[in-house]
Amino acid sequence: MLNFNDATANIDEPRTARMEQRTTPRAKAQIQHAGALLGVDDATFITSFALERARAIIADHERTVLSAEDRESIVAALGSPPAPTDDLREVMALHSTHVESSV
Repeated sequence: MLNFNDATANIDEPRTARMEQRTTPRAKAQIQHAGALLGVDDATFITSFALERARAIIADHERTVLSAEDRESIVAALGSPPAPTDDLREVMALHSTHVESSV
């Protein structure tokens, strides 16, 4: 039997949510075969691999990786921000008249 890490095993909550999907008979047979090779049922196989992939996709979208050049540009911009424009001053004045400060 191959190594299988159930990504759902450490989730401490009842399994009450239900998901269904249509697939081809061939895809279903391959999923069941792969699950059997790993010693798990097809629901565990599908859920575990889908959850691992979902976590990876979410992590990729929540993280921004900068090149060294981009990082230096951002640090430089933060270190010496441009002077406020007339439009920014106007917006900040509006903000001051419409929002009560909690400080």
